[in-house]
Amino acid sequence: MLGAVSAHAGSACGGASWYALRSKTASGERMNPSDLTAAHRTLPFGSKVKVTNQRNGRSIVVRINDRGPFIKGRVIDLSKGAANQLGFVGQGHTNICMARL
Repeated sequence: MLGAVSAHAGSACGGASWYALRSKTASGERMNPSDLTAAHRTLPFGSKVKVTNQRNGRSIVVRINDRGPFIKGRVIDLSKGAANQLGFVGQGHTNICMARL
């Protein structure tokens, strides 16, 4: 269900990738690759989102602090720390489902 969005705003399944910049995010805070943060196109900054890796079942909660992703089929970009906890740093991307809390 790549890119499928449910009726509940902030709930979606699709692709996720990770990034580890050291610049400022769209919210104005400095990116910390170790934090459990993420980029989303429309969710308000500060929103909490539960993200589940569909390949291994691991779940975490991240905070939205940036805008993106800008690649078709991806629904969220995660910090390297979040991707590490979800177990997909080596692959670079994975399929996830997410739900706004």
